[in-house]
Amino acid sequence: MDARKANVERKTNETDIKLSLNLDGDGSYSIETGVPFFNHMLELLSKHSLIDLDIKATGDIAVDYHHLVEDVGLVLGEAVNEALGERKGINRYGFWVLPMDDALASAEVALDLGGRPYLVYNLANEKNLIRDFDTDILEHFWRSFCDTAKLNLHIDQKYGDDLHHAHEAVFKAVARALRMACTADERALDALPSSKGKI
Repeated sequence: MDARKANVERKTNETDIKLSLNLDGDGSYSIETGVPFFNHMLELLSKHSLIDLDIKATGDIAVDYHHLVEDVGLVLGEAVNEALGERKGINRYGFWVLPMDDALASAEVALDLGGRPYLVYNLANEKNLIRDFDTDILEHFWRSFCDTAKLNLHIDQKYGDDLHHAHEAVFKAVARALRMACTADERALDALPSSKGKI
């Protein structure tokens, strides 16, 4: 397969984001968003997907984290979509079940790189604050990611009292599912994984 890399930039009145991505990396990362918990989640996504990520993002975080988190999701999804190209030769589907101490991320973190954006997002843990970070924003991150990556993602976090563990388990499980879906299918390297002949 050809090199599956992308460089994407997005600059608005609210955010300025530069992102480089290598789908066939080793999970190396350099992430600076100005939001420590969000950095941590993105680092986990990189490490466990084996996708190299370089993200430099600034924004109006003195007002709210929402714009920055959502726009990073948009840019990350756009980069994944660009790096996948025609999506030939990939497994297309990925899924993972991942425990994190008291928290089970999901009986079904599942995704489909079939070109149709959709998000199902169920979190059993109803708390929403980690220090000053409102984790409700992460649903917007995942929705933005799905929209521009053109993928279908189901996240179902089943249980667990620790909010940090709940979201960490989700990010790790999505990373593993993404790694599975992006991996080359050695039996069909030149084929599109769709009976339609197009994704």
